[in-house]
Amino acid sequence: MAASRGRRSRRITVILAAVGAVALTAGLTTGCDAVDKALDCVQTADTIADSVTNLQQAVENASNDPTQLDDSLAAIDKNLDKIGDKTDNTDVNKAVDDLDKAVSNVRTAIRNGDRTPDVSPVTDAAGELTKVCTS
Repeated sequence: MAASRGRRSRRITVILAAVGAVALTAGLTTGCDAVDKALDCVQTADTIADSVTNLQQAVENASNDPTQLDDSLAAIDKNLDKIGDKTDNTDVNKAVDDLDKAVSNVRTAIRNGDRTPDVSPVTDAAGELTKVCTS
């Protein structure tokens, strides 16, 4: 549990540093609206990263509580909608689409009876989303 907190703390520090860099750069070049969009993207990407972590744990615990899988996927979907509505950045939209497709594939696998679906494409897509939000 302490290792998990340490990783989360480091991730938050990295994200906050990235947000600061994005905010400074965007603020110098395009104004407050761009800064707000960048912050929204980074914050939502961080929330999605937490949801992906929950999804991984739900897969590990699927035999105990299969509803956790649906809850985790629903949380990711909700946050993808938030990001998609707030950006017109092509790279962010592509990353959102890729993550949405990966989530849909996991849902299909679950519907087809897979109680421990491969979530690595979701993890990879979430990582790409974080990357484009912070670059």
